[in-house]
Amino acid sequence: SGFSQSSVSSQSFRVTIRKWVLEEDVALVACMVDLHNVGTFNADTRFKAGYLNELEKMLEKVLPHAMLKAKPNLESRIRTLKRVWLIIYDMLRGKK
Repeated sequence: SGFSQSSVSSQSFRVTIRKWVLEEDVALVACMVDLHNVGTFNADTRFKAGYLNELEKMLEKVLPHAMLKAKPNLESRIRTLKRVWLIIYDMLRGKK
């Protein structure tokens, strides 16, 4: 389907940057909600250690050809989604 990757080159190393598609974001958020609702990895206001590996397994079932890994893919995307959410939240609250 719409999965893609692009590469950025440098003199000493090569980094592959993953482009996420809407289907992957929707599946990630849905799996995070499911994981929260099950309660096994809940800890106060966040998830317990090991939740990324569980998310990886859940997403493998939903998106078998996406090849999403706990680190760096899921960890990085969750960090990005949090950052974007905070920006939107601040805008709606009238900050900045």
